[in-house]
Amino acid sequence: MNTGKEKMPSRIIVIALGANLPSEAGTPAETIHAALAALKQNGITLAEVSPFYRTPAWPDPADPEFVNAVARIETALPPEGLIARLHAVEEQFGRMRGVRNAPRRLDIDLIDYEGRIEDGSPVLPHPRMQTRAFVLAPLRDVAPGWRHPVSGKTVETLLRELPDAGRSATRL
Repeated sequence: MNTGKEKMPSRIIVIALGANLPSEAGTPAETIHAALAALKQNGITLAEVSPFYRTPAWPDPADPEFVNAVARIETALPPEGLIARLHAVEEQFGRMRGVRNAPRRLDIDLIDYEGRIEDGSPVLPHPRMQTRAFVLAPLRDVAPGWRHPVSGKTVETLLRELPDAGRSATRL
């Protein structure tokens, strides 16, 4: 884990992983571990993986809690190739796209790709990441010096700006 004292490179690729339903790999945490291993077999190098966090389901807190993590990665894939690879890994673990924000076996989002700002597919940086503690808290662990490519705000500032109800992310 980073101590926060090291200077982070400004050009990093960050993905977020989450699950709140079991898959054939096991519990949500076991699914994320298995998905990380699958990413390594798909041309993606894991530079650093955050600790796992437990977060309430949203928008329905009655749904099972999520397990979330963030990884700094390295790949030669361009953003559109990377997102296709991430979706393929999701499908490998039983992800079916349907109702937005529904419980899921695995969700992998591309958060930032070397600071690019793009409106195409994929949209970069991830358009809602700055409002999500389940992304920001683990992001702070792997990239404490990271700044939002659009606002320039640090991950610490973005976390502080979340409403109290949105700050719920507990390290496992």
